[in-house]
Amino acid sequence: MFSPSNLADQNFEPQTPLPSVSLNWSSKESISARASIIGERLALKSLESIQPLATNPLIVSAGANGCAVLLRYGVVVTFNLSIIEESKLLKTLQSHIRDPLKPTASEVLAISFRSNVNERLESEILWLQECSIERLQIVAEALGKSVVLDYYEKEISLLFDSINPFTTAIQGKNLRPPKEKELLSYIGGMLLIQQKMLGIVEVGERPDLTWDRPELSRLYLRLEDEYELRERLVALEQKLYSRRLKHGLL
Repeated sequence: MFSPSNLADQNFEPQTPLPSVSLNWSSKESISARASIIGERLALKSLESIQPLATNPLIVSAGANGCAVLLRYGVVVTFNLSIIEESKLLKTLQSHIRDPLKPTASEVLAISFRSNVNERLESEILWLQECSIERLQIVAEALGKSVVLDYYEKEISLLFDSINPFTTAIQGKNLRPPKEKELLSYIGGMLLIQQKMLGIVEVGERPDLTWDRPELSRLYLRLEDEYELRERLVALEQKLYSRRLKHGLL
């Protein structure tokens, strides 16, 4: 799955210039991209013996003729992988996943390549001018953030619902005071909410690749608009604020 390499000191933070890699997809009408959230975090620094195609975000070869982008906020985005190949990749990553999740939330996208095309999402197909590593990284960032927003919105709502009885009791709106076990559950829920808030911050960050590459910036902004990433993030933050206010946590 991964090719070994001596990368013990690689921290994957800056974009590392690497030899040009050819992904032989020219004969394909389209390829499939799939973004799945598999854990709260991916420990990228522990992936010391892989050969990356590029870094920040980390992208590696996978399967017979595909690749995958590994995002530190717990998302894997695969390109041109079969179900079996994707399953093997996820199995390889298991020891590097922090707080594993069942990969139920996902985004799937068909991608076609044509030179001089207006890069856009049309009729559920993303058209790109070329199959460059940088473009795949940008697509992965957008798909990954869309999946993360779905996950956090559902997860935070569940957490607030779970601590609601304890909040009511603490605020004196219930005749029965909370038991010690319930208080511990309440505290644990609050810690989880704070942890997830930190993860949400990363969704609003602009990919480093866009700062010096106008064409990549335009592509990302189009995808950001198509998936309504900014609007969904603002809505989630407002929902989080209102729920914390309701529970007296501000």
